[in-house]
Amino acid sequence: MNQHITLTDEGQTPEMAHPCALTFNSNDPSGAGGLTADILAMSSVGTHVLAISTGSYLRDTAETFDHVSMDEDAVDDQARHVLEDISVQVIKVGFCGTPEILSVIAELCTDYPDVPVVAYMPSLSWWQDDPIEAYQDAFMELLLPQTTLLVGNHSTLWRWLLPDWGSERTPTARDLAKAAAEKGVPYTLVTGLPQGNQHIENALATPLSVMVSETIERFDAVFTGAGDTLSATVAGLLAMGDDLEASVAEAFSYLDGALDAGFRPGMGHALADRLFWAQAPDDADDADERTSNEDFLPGHDTRH
Repeated sequence: MNQHITLTDEGQTPEMAHPCALTFNSNDPSGAGGLTADILAMSSVGTHVLAISTGSYLRDTAETFDHVSMDEDAVDDQARHVLEDISVQVIKVGFCGTPEILSVIAELCTDYPDVPVVAYMPSLSWWQDDPIEAYQDAFMELLLPQTTLLVGNHSTLWRWLLPDWGSERTPTARDLAKAAAEKGVPYTLVTGLPQGNQHIENALATPLSVMVSETIERFDAVFTGAGDTLSATVAGLLAMGDDLEASVAEAFSYLDGALDAGFRPGMGHALADRLFWAQAPDDADDADERTSNEDFLPGHDTRH
């Protein structure tokens, strides 16, 4: 028997309301990062993902050969159509391909000033110098003023935010956060800070303090897509209603589990298993050793 459900004017009952995240990113046909990482990571923590394609990488698991960008008007239309229909709790920005696309995203973010923006700057070492400079300049001038949380690897952020760093010491997470804050970013999440003895640190910082940090041992394998995975997980947890410090701490745990369960589908780099939490253990002993869903999933009734 069909049960009649009375809907509100917005088309859903309060019980049907679900946290949503809008993400701008490129398709990655290898499944290493891009929209694939965003969708799997955000969905894993319970967030409904509104995925806006900005183009496509031409890549395999070993290297990126090129990128094909979408027309900026098409990107704008994708996002505005869905935003007119669905309320979002967070916006995540990954790799967008061109300064023109960054411009339309920045303008859209100004139209939704109450929605936090998580922006990820990936390594662009596969690209040529001129497009890297044009892209990063546009990102800095147009998007950083709209950004709540900037995420990036230590070396990438160092070269971008502090190109004239003159000290013999390595810039800290606070140094990078200070540089980002000068462009309007209140929080910066820095990954891969070298700590010596085969360890690295990931740290959430402001210019004044380190709010959350973890020190982990370097993996023997070379992973692709970890930054997209971490930034997407933080964005998804923020959409679920967690505060920033809790979101980052839980995202660290999720990424650790995904990398521990990583796999190598081709002849190139290893990939994070973002669905590691859904795999059935082989036996009871394995179950004890695996990371529990409760270690990283937020407190909501439906587990995905």
